[in-house]
Amino acid sequence: MIALGTALSVSALSGPSVFPTGTTRYDPSKAYNSFVLFSGGDNIAHLIDLNGNSVHEWPDAASHSTLINPALTGGKLGHVFVTQETTEGKGTDLVPGQVSKKITKTIAELDWDGKTVWRFGDKAPGGAAQQHHDWARLPNGNTVVLANLVHPVKGFKQAQVLDDVIYEVNPAGEVVWKWIASEHLNEFGFTPAELKLVRNAEIADYLHVNNLKVVGPNHWYAAGDQRFHPDNLLIDARNANFIIIIERKTGKVVWNLGPHYQAASIEEQQARKVPRPVDQISAQHDAHIIPEGLPGAGNLLVFDNQGIAGYPPAPVPRTGGSRVLEIDPIKKEIVWQYTGESSGGPSWSFRSTHISAARRLPNGNTFIDEGQSGRLFQVTADGDIVWEYINPYFRIGKDALTGRATANNSVYRGQPVPYDWVPASTPHSENPVSAPDLSKFRLPVASNKP
Repeated sequence: MIALGTALSVSALSGPSVFPTGTTRYDPSKAYNSFVLFSGGDNIAHLIDLNGNSVHEWPDAASHSTLINPALTGGKLGHVFVTQETTEGKGTDLVPGQVSKKITKTIAELDWDGKTVWRFGDKAPGGAAQQHHDWARLPNGNTVVLANLVHPVKGFKQAQVLDDVIYEVNPAGEVVWKWIASEHLNEFGFTPAELKLVRNAEIADYLHVNNLKVVGPNHWYAAGDQRFHPDNLLIDARNANFIIIIERKTGKVVWNLGPHYQAASIEEQQARKVPRPVDQISAQHDAHIIPEGLPGAGNLLVFDNQGIAGYPPAPVPRTGGSRVLEIDPIKKEIVWQYTGESSGGPSWSFRSTHISAARRLPNGNTFIDEGQSGRLFQVTADGDIVWEYINPYFRIGKDALTGRATANNSVYRGQPVPYDWVPASTPHSENPVSAPDLSKFRLPVASNKP
């Protein structure tokens, strides 16, 4: 951290240039006490306790680490998915709108000691996983991987598109099932006019699917609703403003939210009373069905970024912020939400127009990753912030145009991790942290006295 501090002191950041990092507030009596997993700008997946101590680490080449449930690893604790290798993309320079030329070559499951126990890449189409954003272990031992596929699609303006594909990969690293987004365009809910806009998109990454989850056991399916079969898959498309469930047996879309919503006013704030019909969601992330055993089980939880997205672009409030929404997936009603106002601030005080995540916790709190600012926190159902942490692991770089040093502490996705996910000997602390009164908090100033 000494070298990092030196780098950051060279020039003030464009945002607030002085702020604490690590744990900034913590009430152990009201928080759900746990570990948290996230990957920082140092390309390390950190497992921290709520006091901010990094208690375990794994190498991660692309900041997409994800924990694996021990029930899916034969009871073995502390296994994670990480990106193991990246490489220069083959042919991606031919895709208009593709900024990064790096693609994921190999992804892996690492055990607690960092040993590779499963990997995917060399047997992937084209010899590279091209995984992005997400992955999940299935009860049958296979793994579903969200990946990119660069190929021409008939009827599109772009000669090649950066398509989204789901691979099911067996323990030997072989693809045994796949689903390609462009083959299901007519199932996403677009009108003919909207579909024309999609096909004429200026960027090749026309959907930008950023999330892949297994639906999992739920009371909707138990009551007979086949759309929510536990084996089905849920994805959301950031650029197209929809969330869908894919039936595993047929590959067909069997449930959707969006791309059409109740309109929002550009000048006014969105409604806050619940329950109410789902209003304009835009550029969302981390949509999933709340697992059984947690408060709100069976409902959909999603981080609604309120970023610019949609065909055509959705009208979102000019001075609004982001939202976390809990949605009844049958009635398609918002039953709970978190906004900046929930914690006593203006709407724009909680805002991340891209990345980010939210997860329900066993005590009814909600874990939130406000990814753009590298802020992880917990809120009660009433909006009280009972834990807060600012990522101290900055990614240091250089601006391609100016050559100026850059620093970025954003977090793509943080995840709460229960204590029993790790070996029993893993240390953790639960010491309260009180935030200072910001109206009186000042840095010391050197005296002008001779």
